[in-house]
Amino acid sequence: MHTYEHQLLTVNGISLSLYTAGPADGPVVWLLHGFPESWYSWRHQIQLLADAGLRVIVPEMRGYGQTSAPSEIAAYDLMTVCGDIQAAMDLLGQRSVAVVGHDWGAPVAWHLALLEPERVKVIGAMAVPYGGRPKKPAIEIIRNQFADRFNYILYFQQPGVAEAELDHDIPRTLRMMMHNTSAAVPKDFFLQKKPAGSSLHDGMQDPGAPPDWCEGDAFDVYVRTFAGRGFRGALNWYRNFQRNWERTAPLADRKVLQPALFLLGDNDPVGTLEAHTLQKMPAWVPDLEQHLVADCGHWLQGEQPEEVSRLLLDFLKRRYIVQR
Repeated sequence: MHTYEHQLLTVNGISLSLYTAGPADGPVVWLLHGFPESWYSWRHQIQLLADAGLRVIVPEMRGYGQTSAPSEIAAYDLMTVCGDIQAAMDLLGQRSVAVVGHDWGAPVAWHLALLEPERVKVIGAMAVPYGGRPKKPAIEIIRNQFADRFNYILYFQQPGVAEAELDHDIPRTLRMMMHNTSAAVPKDFFLQKKPAGSSLHDGMQDPGAPPDWCEGDAFDVYVRTFAGRGFRGALNWYRNFQRNWERTAPLADRKVLQPALFLLGDNDPVGTLEAHTLQKMPAWVPDLEQHLVADCGHWLQGEQPEEVSRLLLDFLKRRYIVQR
């Protein structure tokens, strides 16, 4: 494991855990992880970007690791989570940044770009596209589409239900999530049809060991991220779709005008879930570069680290570093 600087910042009513690398005066890039991940999911990219002269900042997002995990569900809405990062930027005196997010980190990155058009100079997003604010809350759409069959987002809605399953054996949960949404299984294996009363793990494969791309030390970091606290804080992100929709109303007509990079694994089931949004994205993100990463599932930074690092660094060099 590489050596990183670590600090805890008091911002936005919480303690925010940050890992940093690279020269203190380098161009700043934030790397935002998703669910159920760890700041260490960026391990391959951190050192590469730091060696290129960037100041790399990687938070443990609200509800994860050493960062606070408030008990209230409403404490995890998208605008509040964006506020964590904005407050940290303010405290650190950052006026010009790049923001890159994967999975749930991607909506945070997209909305930081909308909220901070002067400070956020470029954005990178992985797995989750942006197609504007929906006409009604996404949770309503999902409930209508999956009235009689299982959907993992609906399964996550009732507090305590998903926690009972996921917290029971944290290493098993993590290896199953990694395996069943990776390129090791057919693209839509995770989205297989199941009765509405199913659990998340029903019908899924337990590989018995972490995938090769999440080597032992790295997997241990993931496990420690949830040890002692479980998945409740992380799951609460999914319980705010209605609140997210309400609180983003002032942003409804805004487009992401910054240069943007979007990466999607060719075997990522999110590509199926977000097919309509992918079609809409160029209209809402006019300065967009898109790449489909081959032989890759949902976990781009880990499954194809060299290709993702190459694409990300090339984009930052062309659209961010040289513009400073």
